[in-house]
Amino acid sequence: MKLKNPMLVVSDMEKSVEFYKKVFGLHVIMDFGANKTLTGGLALQTLETYSEFIGTEDISFGGNNFEIYFEEDNFDKFTDKLKEFEIEYVHPIIEHSWGQRVVRFYDPDKHIIEVGENMKVVCKRFLDSGMTPEQVAERMNVPMKFVNACMR
Repeated sequence: MKLKNPMLVVSDMEKSVEFYKKVFGLHVIMDFGANKTLTGGLALQTLETYSEFIGTEDISFGGNNFEIYFEEDNFDKFTDKLKEFEIEYVHPIIEHSWGQRVVRFYDPDKHIIEVGENMKVVCKRFLDSGMTPEQVAERMNVPMKFVNACMR
């Protein structure tokens, strides 16, 4: 058994493809018309065909019970880029207890997208601030092995 792709049902395929292209730089690598696979493995399926697949038109968007997660090395640059788009935010940038900064927002069909600062970048940020590796491990609640790997 092998997990292949997460798949999002979308109400407007072209609008969704354009969103993921402009915001994340993803591109269509497989185009089956009603289903498109983007770089990174994200698949999009039209609402109409998915409704046929599952035998119901009872499909809802904006359930706030699922998200797609991305990590970004240059978090500040990415969040600045978001200002170029009409983004509906779930919440502004927050910093989790382990030090990772994240932002959550909706795609055109109200699927939640989370973009987090790359965890290795968080580790390096703490190390660069003068924290000892042991302090970083404690602050981030990660094993020393992870901190040591970030130091290489």
